Amino acid sequence: MAIITLTTDFGYKDHFVGAVKGAILNNLPDARIVDISHAISPFNIQECAYILKNAYTSFPKGSVHIVGVDSEISPENQHIVVLVDGHYFISANTGVISLITSEIKPEKVVEIQLPNVQVDAFPEQHIFVPVACHIARGGKLEVIGRPFQELRELREFEPRVINEGKTISGNVIYIDNYGNVVTNIQKSLFEAYRNGRNYEIIARTTKIKEVHQSYNGIINFSLDRVQRKGPGDALALFNSAGYIELAIYKSDLNTVGGASTLLGLNYRDTVTINFQ
Repeated sequence: MAIITLTTDFGYKDHFVGAVKGAILNNLPDARIVDISHAISPFNIQECAYILKNAYTSFPKGSVHIVGVDSEISPENQHIVVLVDGHYFISANTGVISLITSEIKPEKVVEIQLPNVQVDAFPEQHIFVPVACHIARGGKLEVIGRPFQELRELREFEPRVINEGKTISGNVIYIDNYGNVVTNIQKSLFEAYRNGRNYEIIARTTKIKEVHQSYNGIINFSLDRVQRKGPGDALALFNSAGYIELAIYKSDLNTVGGASTLLGLNYRDTVTINFQ
């Protein structure tokens, strides 16, 4: 049974999500449709890329992923299908697949070329759905597209190593539902340049000198409770996606706010690591 996932910035107020699902079922009644997210911030390609990368590997190989963020076609925003890591991604050429293709070479990329298709403001329903159903039936990519070599990359995902390797300068790429701040600094890059040195993570006026493996890693359970760090304290950790994340341990979001609020960090803000 075919699995088709949906990742969009549509939200749930309007008809768009329902219309896409209805179109899939009209084309492929036995399809299994899974929502990854419809709460992507409008037109936020970087946020979509982060969520997509961390969700798709949980699905079986051969799954088809429709990505509906900034999908209007133009000479600079072609509609494409990318086959990578055994998964099919249908999207506009926005760079949304960058986090995946930067680590795994695509097996095939085609530009969608469907005959007699009317170009409109809802390509997810009128273009992406027929392509997804064609693939889910076992159809070949060559039937719905032609080879494409100009796959766009998002440079914003790449932190900079400066100061002769003594500093990594990164940026905020995602803020999660808890207000935790995810940077584009991966554990592999951090470890490659640390070389056993002490370090300091600087986010505006906040300085953190240790990266934990989990949220409760901030707690030293050998100390009495009154001496421990705990709820309300800032920490850094390697999250499950392998990126450095800044958080406030068990912060009450309703009264205090998460790391984004308390540390004053927003999307694209700078976070640096200085090695000593």
